[in-house]
Amino acid sequence: MREASFVKRNKNKWLLFEDVLNKKEQVSPDKLSDLYIEITDDLSYAKTFYTQSNTVVYLNSLASKAHQKIYKTKKESKNRLVDFFKTEFPLEFVKYHKQLLIAFITFLFFAIVGAYSAANNGDFVRLIMGDNYVNMTLENIASGDPMAVYKKMGEGNMFILITLNNIKVAMTAFVFGMLFSIGTLYVMMQNGVMLGSFLYFFYDKALLWESSRTIWIHGTIEISVIIIAGCAGLVLGNGLLFPKTYSRLTSFKHSFKAGLKIMVSTIPFFIVAGFLEGFVTRQTQMPDWLAVFIILTSFIIIIYYYIIYPIKLTKQQKINGNK
Repeated sequence: MREASFVKRNKNKWLLFEDVLNKKEQVSPDKLSDLYIEITDDLSYAKTFYTQSNTVVYLNSLASKAHQKIYKTKKESKNRLVDFFKTEFPLEFVKYHKQLLIAFITFLFFAIVGAYSAANNGDFVRLIMGDNYVNMTLENIASGDPMAVYKKMGEGNMFILITLNNIKVAMTAFVFGMLFSIGTLYVMMQNGVMLGSFLYFFYDKALLWESSRTIWIHGTIEISVIIIAGCAGLVLGNGLLFPKTYSRLTSFKHSFKAGLKIMVSTIPFFIVAGFLEGFVTRQTQMPDWLAVFIILTSFIIIIYYYIIYPIKLTKQQKINGNK
């Protein structure tokens, strides 16, 4: 690559880094670290192909100036965890709303496919859910307690097992992103079809409301964070598919780190979902208004934290930066 083309391609990134060092722009410590890694990669490239050039001198100056600042700002504060959830993650996640939308649409589409397939094939639900589960549920319906499955195990054991299983599903959706995003889309398809056929099964038994008011107590958060894990998988896969100006390995490292942050953000929600399923969902005698309140509150929290709050915080940062 000609030196002029190399400079043109990376100029904006270098200027941003310079502005950050001169305190004209503000970024998170992790973002600063990422920029530093990219600058040193560019410096190594320039030293190899443009020896003794002004580009090498300029990049070397930037790298040297950044070194001390990086290690100063990377010191962990007592409020590191709070800062991550309150500021760092939301500011970064706003960049991945497109991937979140793709994961959601994929999941929703296959949920509809699952419901349609169950409506047109009497054996489809058994194929997806298994004979044992279907037979057990039919017995519960016959005995007058359709949701008895949530009462079969002790609260504590159910909480732990459900939480671990949900995290396993989410990690699968994330890690399968390494299959160039196709693996993640497959996990979204699998879980979407399962949910759609599951809901149709109860609809067919005239129990859609009874099942929904119970299942969505924990399912609102559970399904939402599985979709968010799908978003993380797509971020990972896109890093491999679209490396842009980086090497594929460098792009993979960046996307893996970004996806892992998304996964970390879901851990508290999985714990809450597991708690609700283990301790609250089994309370099928609770009034409808309370069940609806829990469902709506869960939905609002997810929408606010992953969609509204990142956008709001980003706009606020821009306003403060222009003052």
